[in-house]
Amino acid sequence: MRSGTVAVIGKANAGKSTLINVLVGEKVAIVSPKPQTTRDRILGVLTREDGQIVFVDTPGIYRRRNALTDLMMKTTETTSKDVDAILYVHDGHGGLTDEDIGLAGKYYGLGIPMIIAYTKIDIMPAERIPADAKALAEAGIEADFYPVSARRGKNIKALEKGIFGLLPEGDKLFSEDVVSDKSEKFMIAELMREKILLKFDEEIPHGVAIVVNTFQKRENGTWEINLDIVCEKPNHKAILIGKQGRAIKEVSSFARQDMEKFLGAKVFLTTYVKVREEWSDSAALMKELGYGGEE
Repeated sequence: MRSGTVAVIGKANAGKSTLINVLVGEKVAIVSPKPQTTRDRILGVLTREDGQIVFVDTPGIYRRRNALTDLMMKTTETTSKDVDAILYVHDGHGGLTDEDIGLAGKYYGLGIPMIIAYTKIDIMPAERIPADAKALAEAGIEADFYPVSARRGKNIKALEKGIFGLLPEGDKLFSEDVVSDKSEKFMIAELMREKILLKFDEEIPHGVAIVVNTFQKRENGTWEINLDIVCEKPNHKAILIGKQGRAIKEVSSFARQDMEKFLGAKVFLTTYVKVREEWSDSAALMKELGYGGEE
């Protein structure tokens, strides 16, 4: 039996969260076509009869801009040094630059067993794959290379087998019914944030935090959830609310549907939009909103 922890690392939008969700078989990380989707180390657990893979999804790698992104990059750096193996995810559709090679080389150079998932092959020319694999090998990155499509499920089983091959022999780290270490309350906040990222595209920058004030199951089995959507500017609040409140009603409805699916019960959801100016560049406000401390 082989079991161990695997850091999932790569540039923003490489498809890390989508890949983890497919490998684990359940939604344990939110997905958005934008950077900064993942802010915390979200742990997903894949259990098989012959072992267990404990995935740690890290924030995407990109240039630092404020205190929030500094915290996110620190999370990635810390995670990469405290695991049994690294799953390095590269967006094949986005091409392969010298910067990409340098970044992959940086993590390969840590001396931790590493495997490369070359993603999004369903939307790119197949002839590019061998050339990119050769470029990585010629740069001294001798990690096993797996072209995959999470959306199509292509080569996912082969990748899973390759990851297991990197892990040490040992007992399972979690019981078989565990798929994530995150609480239901945490995932409810993430589902709300995901729907905001998907709906508002570039209108709302990533300075949005979710604070769950009430998370309570009633006697009749329904859930009462009250949460704040915290943005950084008054005009962002106006966009989030929309004309006559239509925008916030629509995004809340989408979020509620996913919450009900996740909790397996009806949800009574109340949302409020609040402004905390420049919170993502203030260590004190970030801690108040749940970043940088214990969950």
